[in-house]
Amino acid sequence: MRRTSSDEPLVDLTRYIVEHLVDEPEAVTVSETEDEGQPVIVIEVDDEDRGAVIGRQGRTIKAIETVIRAAADGGPIPILEVADG
Repeated sequence: MRRTSSDEPLVDLTRYIVEHLVDEPEAVTVSETEDEGQPVIVIEVDDEDRGAVIGRQGRTIKAIETVIRAAADGGPIPILEVADG
């Protein structure tokens, strides 16, 4: 697993969580962008790992969003987006 650190702790936290959910952690890429002023964290994983990140009925990604929302600690809350492979 990559141990890169960025200036974005929410990106690092998201990467850490996702890398521990998937079978191919080296294929995980997490980046931050903006959409109309709203921060967006984009998660890219191997096609076969998309289901593990999204979960049944979106439960896993919703749980990740809950953790990120709590970690935002009053700052802007990013939208999580799982990119299409």
